Amino acid sequence: MPYLFTSESVSEGHPDKVADQISDALIDNFLAYDSSSKVACETLVTTGQVVLAGEVKSEAYLDVQDIAREVIRKIGYTKSEYMFEANSCGILSAIHEQSPDINQGVVRKSPEEQGAGDQGMMFGYATRETENYMPLALDLAHKLLIELAALRRENKEITYLRPDAKSQVTIEYSDDNQPIRIDTIVISTQHDDFDKDEQMLGKIKQDMISILVPRVKAKLKPELQVLFDDKITYHINPTGKFVIGGPHGDTGLTGRKIIVDTYGGKGAHGGGAFSGKDPSKVDRSAAYATRHIAKNLVAAGVCDEVLVQVSYAIGVAKPCGVFVDTYGSAKVKLSDGEIARKVEEIFDLRPYAIEQRLKLRNPMYAETAAYGHMGRENRVVTKVFNAGKKSEKKVEVELFTWEKLDYVEKVKKAFGL
Repeated sequence: MPYLFTSESVSEGHPDKVADQISDALIDNFLAYDSSSKVACETLVTTGQVVLAGEVKSEAYLDVQDIAREVIRKIGYTKSEYMFEANSCGILSAIHEQSPDINQGVVRKSPEEQGAGDQGMMFGYATRETENYMPLALDLAHKLLIELAALRRENKEITYLRPDAKSQVTIEYSDDNQPIRIDTIVISTQHDDFDKDEQMLGKIKQDMISILVPRVKAKLKPELQVLFDDKITYHINPTGKFVIGGPHGDTGLTGRKIIVDTYGGKGAHGGGAFSGKDPSKVDRSAAYATRHIAKNLVAAGVCDEVLVQVSYAIGVAKPCGVFVDTYGSAKVKLSDGEIARKVEEIFDLRPYAIEQRLKLRNPMYAETAAYGHMGRENRVVTKVFNAGKKSEKKVEVELFTWEKLDYVEKVKKAFGL
């Protein structure tokens, strides 16, 4: 019997994502000036206020207020009527030095024996469902909001948009787990205030259905375009008016959108957030490493869908264990346990090895903090820090290294494919 599966996404202007982006901008700046920096930085945003808190061990000195304001400005909170505005919001920093008790468990004389920055389990997932090996519902939910942000910045076809927004997509699947059609699309977008609410709410709904959705659909492959039919149920701003939003409407905190950041509820999640953490924190680095493993396993033809788990003890380099679940989709005559053992042979999962393999000591994190950490485009960019100042620094950075299919041949050879 067909079934439904749903995933959601949130825009860069969502308060929790504002917090994530500030935290990751701080990470990037610390790493740009001191690649050995150890950072765990949390951000809280609310009406007219930003609070920064966390622990840092670094040779770099940053103007954290300036960094936070630049992030807020870039997102689009630039008007006083938003009640949260880049130039006028108050910023309180309570960042202090990292605990030496934690540091002694991570730092080793031999870098290869660097201990994990915390205990816990991390998961990576991949599926053949989309070109980028991501679950379809989440991929579409992200694409809707990326396009909505583009429309907001263009300010031509739609001129009333504000930065805060959420989306949700429900896919109908067949018994053999193939997507049949899109059942429901939910979009809630912040907007300017209007005199005639009912009339404008009708216009917003019409614009989302006739402008936004066709722009997203046009960028998809034909096999995905056919999933859009005239029976889709649309819920556009279902509560009605959505003028008060962003950090003024809801307090935002770093790390509260971990399912949006990963696989939209598919697979599993170990519970650890990513943003604001340097790569010695395995919550982040090992989650990227397991995604890299999962994607290369599926691309190599080992299976059609896979979940990879790795776990650590704080201060210990060698993982406690590696687990693999292929959901019965394995194409090789091995049990999931046997596949897991081969994964351990192919991929070195010690924290230092992960950092080196995925180049995680580079300032590559600001781009991860909105629209998902997984399924993104691997590319090289030049980033400029402290532009126009004496301390200006340009860094060439490879983004989303965990999305590379650079281990496919190694995996094929190991599995005899």
